[in-house]
Amino acid sequence: MKTLLVLRHAKSGWDDPVARDFDRPLNPKGQRAAVAMGRYLRDQGLRFEHAIASPAVRVQETLAQVGHGYGIAIQPIWDQKLYLASLGTLLDAIEELPESAGTVLLSGHNPGLEELVLDRVRTPGMLRDAVEQKFPTATLAELRFDVEHWAEASRADAELIRFVRPRDLDPSLGPDA
Repeated sequence: MKTLLVLRHAKSGWDDPVARDFDRPLNPKGQRAAVAMGRYLRDQGLRFEHAIASPAVRVQETLAQVGHGYGIAIQPIWDQKLYLASLGTLLDAIEELPESAGTVLLSGHNPGLEELVLDRVRTPGMLRDAVEQKFPTATLAELRFDVEHWAEASRADAELIRFVRPRDLDPSLGPDA
């Protein structure tokens, strides 16, 4: 059994005067949402042995704030290939995950993360419908694969165990707040 925790970066600031998309920082609401998601991970007892992430500033800041809420320092493998990664690139990254890790945290960007969840979760249901509707910033999807090796997970169906948005944790973190 392998479990993938898919975490989209938190809300970033579009009004920040940085020159590159890669360098956009989190806005205050994004910072609060990431801390809330970290607390949720901690409170639910969700642990991971390995983490991989896009090195974009907004992902780095998301994981720092998630770690703050969780009470740990998250030290992912920063992989440039995960910056705005396509579905194919994400599947390749999953195949390369260390076999010793039963649960892995993957943090990055849309549309790739949403496409990954929809591609691997083929069974209809309320959670999958919610992903199809929108995979908001700072949202967590937990995918469980009935496989022994990560290389098999890139071709296997997954069960969507949970899909948690910041607004599910705190209504003030919703889109209209």
